[in-house]
Amino acid sequence: MNFPAELKYSKSHEWIKMIDDTTALVGITDFAQSELGDLVFINLPAEGDTVTKEEAFCDVESVKAVSDVMSPVTGVVAEVNTELEDEPQKLNEAPYEAWIAKISDITDFEELLDAAAYEAFTKE
Repeated sequence: MNFPAELKYSKSHEWIKMIDDTTALVGITDFAQSELGDLVFINLPAEGDTVTKEEAFCDVESVKAVSDVMSPVTGVVAEVNTELEDEPQKLNEAPYEAWIAKISDITDFEELLDAAAYEAFTKE
């Protein structure tokens, strides 16, 4: 498992990379993609959508099941990674490069974990 130190993590297995004080990239963690299995589809949010911390903002479908992706922050979807529509497997291949959405106007964060705390959480 890979836990990049520069990222923050949610207990629902999303990562967040702050770009500035109110903008961040969000994706799913290496742990999440390994638990889900091979991803075959993603239902992306739309630019301009409002997202709320700890609520689903998109979903991914694997060969096993459909799973919600929860937002670790409250804000507005500024951009989506449309490459994932044709290549959802990028979430499996490179989970920390294949971001799902750029969220701007962030006003609220859930309690995020650093890499060491998230790694410990995944072992519980």
